[in-house]
Amino acid sequence: MHIGSWSLPNQVFVAPMAGVTDRPYRKLCKRLGAGHAVSEMAASNPKLWDSVKTSRRLDHNGEIDPVTVQLAGSDPAMLAEAAVYNIHRGARIIDINMGCPVKKVCREAAGSALLRNEALVIRILQAVVAACRPFDVPVTLKTRTGWDTASRNAVRIAQLAQDTGIAALTLHGRTRCDLYKGHAEYDTIRAVREVLDIPLIANGDIDSPAKARFVLDYTGADAIMIGRAAQGRPWIFREVHHYLTHGKALPPPTYGELRTVLLDHLEDHYQFYGEDTGVRSARKHIGWYLASMPDAHEWLPAIKQVTSTAEQSRMLDTWLSHYPPDAPYITEPIQAAA
Repeated sequence: MHIGSWSLPNQVFVAPMAGVTDRPYRKLCKRLGAGHAVSEMAASNPKLWDSVKTSRRLDHNGEIDPVTVQLAGSDPAMLAEAAVYNIHRGARIIDINMGCPVKKVCREAAGSALLRNEALVIRILQAVVAACRPFDVPVTLKTRTGWDTASRNAVRIAQLAQDTGIAALTLHGRTRCDLYKGHAEYDTIRAVREVLDIPLIANGDIDSPAKARFVLDYTGADAIMIGRAAQGRPWIFREVHHYLTHGKALPPPTYGELRTVLLDHLEDHYQFYGEDTGVRSARKHIGWYLASMPDAHEWLPAIKQVTSTAEQSRMLDTWLSHYPPDAPYITEPIQAAA
């Protein structure tokens, strides 16, 4: 799998998710088998570059190349300027967001709202590709199948992207108005594959190794991108890669590995965000990791009351130490140690 001159280790990618795929999480997913990871969506408006949120999203220290920065906006010149700014800060690939369905993004005529203005799409793609060309930095695009079911234009957008020099296209198989409801449109992804020569990454509802195999075979896509199914389950990338490579499933992680992965993730998370933000923003990750844990409903609420990173980590370490470290982490309850 190649994007521009970059050769990627496999075809299983991490989807950019605001508030989720921060630097600690991207590093963890790559360590657990992801072949590529795209940053959280960053603002193209220069007035926001020095904000705490945007500066965190543009922090890639220690991350494995190629660092890929996703940009959101609707002004071609501003997006081009943001691309160059991020290249100077370490970006090796620039990704343009035309798929975010969130209202506050679409109200700014950005994200998937751009799919209603194909002329503007062309100007944005041309401006960003031209700005990145002197640095030999490839530009990719993430989009959806259209604004709504009555105006699907994924095939036209894909052709425009290829014609303007986009190096790879990621397609989430839903319209903007679908949000995350219903089922991904693999037929549309397949139709896009038929008109493209550049790499195509399929996204949407890929939640298991077998589903990844089906989507690749059915759509003809070159790679798959996993988002929601990786929340609290970062080992899904190695599971999918192993299944695609060897045709058989890996065993599930053990409770011992779950404990190590979670506590290591939290330590990196705390260092990245600091004490106050770290303890609060870690709660969603903890909930995702342990939603299937036996008796989690009895003690997870207590995590929400903890205001210290040290106490939060200690509570988790103590609880997880009650379970046999070599036992597989499964959804069915098992007997905890006394």
